[in-house]
Amino acid sequence: MKSTATKWSASCLIGYHPLPLSLLAKPFQGAPIVSKLTNYTFDELAIGDTATFTRTLEEKDLILFAAVSGDINPLHLDPEFASTTPFKERIAHGAWSGSLISAALANVMPGPGTVYLGQSLKFQRPVKLGDTLTVQLEVKEKQERRNQVTFITQVVNQEGKTVVSGEAEVMAPKEKMTLEAPALPPIRIG
Repeated sequence: MKSTATKWSASCLIGYHPLPLSLLAKPFQGAPIVSKLTNYTFDELAIGDTATFTRTLEEKDLILFAAVSGDINPLHLDPEFASTTPFKERIAHGAWSGSLISAALANVMPGPGTVYLGQSLKFQRPVKLGDTLTVQLEVKEKQERRNQVTFITQVVNQEGKTVVSGEAEVMAPKEKMTLEAPALPPIRIG
């Protein structure tokens, strides 16, 4: 018996103001991605279901990711240094692109209550400032034990080229829920 696949989608509408390097000591306020988050339970998910999540890489993303992760490789932060590399310009941390998969799983499908169990990633292309990435999730497999779901994961840029691919394993929620999305607090660096 073949199940009918369902598609879900969300665009990431981040309300940050641009953060030039000269303003690192000034705080900025983030807006919630969406006002409400609704999950999909293990029982609601079917093999072949798909979801997407879209986000554009901005200057502030490079700075915040470096601050949070401790990865201060000048390839991501120093335009002069980056110009001497094969990429000729700054690129995103690979893990930043991978973190968008986590956001898609947590916010879109399955959504709130999801427990991330594992992830394989293959980085295929660099991500540059201004690139718009779309995470594509597809339910590959379901296992009743622990409500485990395996997703095929792919991140593509605005040209439709794959930048990251892999698989993710999660424990999907058992109970249906809709929650208010938390507002992100002001963040000050420096």
